[in-house]
Amino acid sequence: MKGLILSGGKGTRLYPLTYTCAKQLVPVANKPVLYRVIEAIKEAGISEIGIVVGDTAPEIREAVGDGSRWDVGISYIPQEAPLGLAHAVKISRDFLGDDRFVMFLGDNVIQGGISGLIRQFESSGANSQIVLTRVANPQQYGVAVLKNDQIVRLVEKPRDPPSDLALVGIYMFDHNVFEAVNAIRPSWRGELEITDAIQYLVDHSYRVNPYVHTGWWIDTGAPGDMLDANRLVLDEMEPKVEGYVDRGSKLIGKVTVQKGAEIIDSVIRGPVIIGEETRIVNSFVGPFTSIYHHVLVEKSEIEHSMVLEHSRLIDVPQRIENSLIGRNVEINRSPLLPKAYKMVLGDNSRVGLL
Repeated sequence: MKGLILSGGKGTRLYPLTYTCAKQLVPVANKPVLYRVIEAIKEAGISEIGIVVGDTAPEIREAVGDGSRWDVGISYIPQEAPLGLAHAVKISRDFLGDDRFVMFLGDNVIQGGISGLIRQFESSGANSQIVLTRVANPQQYGVAVLKNDQIVRLVEKPRDPPSDLALVGIYMFDHNVFEAVNAIRPSWRGELEITDAIQYLVDHSYRVNPYVHTGWWIDTGAPGDMLDANRLVLDEMEPKVEGYVDRGSKLIGKVTVQKGAEIIDSVIRGPVIIGEETRIVNSFVGPFTSIYHHVLVEKSEIEHSMVLEHSRLIDVPQRIENSLIGRNVEINRSPLLPKAYKMVLGDNSRVGLL
């Protein structure tokens, strides 16, 4: 089998973070989501992976390279515009050939990996296997209708959902999917929808098996989803201290301190991860927080948040919560009078003040 990862989206729902970074490279628990997807595919025994890329291709190529760090081979497949998931399959034919493959959205995080799913698909003899999960808001997803444990109908983002079983962004196909993607026409959105391609397979008597995933799954396309994914992954991590923690500091619960990090006169209450070469000084870091590499947190408090690399939080007078703080951000209290909020903010920024 081969792997196909879709990483062509612009990530507009994550602006302003994704003005300067591909959304698939935003780190969840200090590891880019795309890296987690590659690792999941590798763990399933797949060593040939194609990545469909768009406007952020240079960033993706620089971050992933040739795949040697994971002992896999990476091929890049340019997509001229975001023309749909089925279009991504269509343009990947040269890479995929007639091999069976798994397609994984590059901004999704799923509990438990996909090794079991791959084994089930390979042994089933099915033409396709679709991963589904029950959601509270099915109108925001493609949804599937089952009858006798078989998929009979799929609908893309229905106004009146016929079920609560959403497609979670992991699909397995054999070569017959190319018949489907070449037969369908663009939807009202101007895209070749993967739901239409799967429906074609169903309507033409190809065997499409559902797999209902019962663990957690997160599409990290929006800030709240990103924080949820961060929380869930942190909660499953095993604590490890590779950096320096002084005697005046206290680690409570699941806390990971990565190499080169320093914790000085601070309290860290897990689950938390502190990145490489980051310094936490006279501060409190609360549960479900990930702080990436080369960050300084001094005389400040933060919890249920994500801080990206090279940022500085110094003498912040109130606790920071439920926040996504990007790269090279500086938040501090100015000693100068008159007292006032002084900010330089990028487009689409959001600030909550007490």
